[in-house]
Amino acid sequence: MTFHHLMLFLHVLAVTAWVGGMAFAWGCLRPALGALAPAQRLALWAAVLGRFFLLVWVAIVLLLLSGSAMLMEVGFARAPAAWHAMTFTGLVMIAVFLSIWFGPWRSLQQAVRVEDWARGAIAMNRIRQRVAFNLALGVVTIAAATLGLAF
Repeated sequence: MTFHHLMLFLHVLAVTAWVGGMAFAWGCLRPALGALAPAQRLALWAAVLGRFFLLVWVAIVLLLLSGSAMLMEVGFARAPAAWHAMTFTGLVMIAVFLSIWFGPWRSLQQAVRVEDWARGAIAMNRIRQRVAFNLALGVVTIAAATLGLAF
């Protein structure tokens, strides 16, 4: 095993956790929770997202470290165009996550704490929209990483 292979493993592991978690939350958990009352649904979302967002922070650190290490191996100027696309979309995904973390996620936590279900629903809807965008961007990033290397 080389250093590059270790970095690639960590990179793919982090992408799998982040994008896979978003796919599960958006495509499976969200529709299933629709049957619950707002108090139950929003409290469960707050608990689930609290755990998932910690995983996303770990994924971001792994992605930045492993991606930077692999990029430094070849040099930014000599890196394939797909790597540049991946870097760009990955940085946008991080920015979107930060907008969730410092925006509607804080609002959701506070709303659940004080049982303000209307405000919690607004925050959750904003999170849902941004996660949908990030999920789509994650798929584009994976396509750039795999299909883009063929060009």
